[in-house]
Amino acid sequence: MTTYYGLYGQKVQYLASDPTDVQVGQVWYNSTSAVLKVRSATTTNTWASGGNLNTPRYGSASAGTQTATIAFGGNNTGIVSSVENYNGTSWTNGTSLPGTLQYGGSSGTQTAALSTGGYNGSTYNNTVSQKWNGSAWSSGGNLNTGRGALGVGIVGLQTAGLAVAGQSSGGSADNKSESYNGTSWTNTPTLNTNRAFHAAWGSTTGAMAVGAPGGSDGTAVESWNGSSWTTSTSYPTSIGSCAGFGTSYINGVIIEGGVPAGPGKSAACSIWNGSSWTATGSMGTARSNISASGDASNGLCVGGIGTSTPLANTEEYTGTVISTKTVTVT
Repeated sequence: MTTYYGLYGQKVQYLASDPTDVQVGQVWYNSTSAVLKVRSATTTNTWASGGNLNTPRYGSASAGTQTATIAFGGNNTGIVSSVENYNGTSWTNGTSLPGTLQYGGSSGTQTAALSTGGYNGSTYNNTVSQKWNGSAWSSGGNLNTGRGALGVGIVGLQTAGLAVAGQSSGGSADNKSESYNGTSWTNTPTLNTNRAFHAAWGSTTGAMAVGAPGGSDGTAVESWNGSSWTTSTSYPTSIGSCAGFGTSYINGVIIEGGVPAGPGKSAACSIWNGSSWTATGSMGTARSNISASGDASNGLCVGGIGTSTPLANTEEYTGTVISTKTVTVT
């Protein structure tokens, strides 16, 4: 007869309380409650309403997790410098950016964020970076190539980021990328596809870039392995003004945004598993010019444009729920 030990090479632990460091699939017996328990994962791929922004906005930047996000800049009736923080339930106003900013790039966490490039009211090829330490903004070093329309085209942490393409001088989409070490920017190999108003997620050693309105191909997808960009499996639909979230290049979620590649509005989303795309649950509100944060299990979509006006509503994504369940026999 097949046993748990035979299948997994370990015995069922006999414990007085539930363990704290538990892996999915692990089974143990809780002697205090006299029940057999298992750590399980349930995939839902669903969206639910989050708290409303205090200032409706599109073209903003955001960084952090679903329950701890910072959102800054964007456009309401004009470009704004306002900052808001999300605690998983509601948004509160924070310390404003040193200047107005729209379509900038972002990376990091709620208390250690990076704002880079973007449209500052006079130029799209903005080179300025600003670092947030949880209480104040400070200079973060300038990009080598100024750019805006990065969407969420910076991936990684405040001290290890990657600026991915964007809209440079003359209003054209480019293919340049740069890495950040927390102080300065260094040119890295270029992308194969010019892109702006695109989506990107991952880290400095493994990232994805998707969509390219105004660029070469709105279905184009590329992966970064830490040293070069490689063309990957195309997205099924031409998209732009989109957003993606995920901390791993082999596991992410894309919010389509503008379909086809710009003027339309979409609520559709897809999951990337490292080799292919799978359509998943759609958001409640179709929108474009959005920003997003979080990982492939728990993400957050911030603001955007609906039919014609800036949106205040946010939506929360749940991919996989990890929980402890009691094993019952029927």
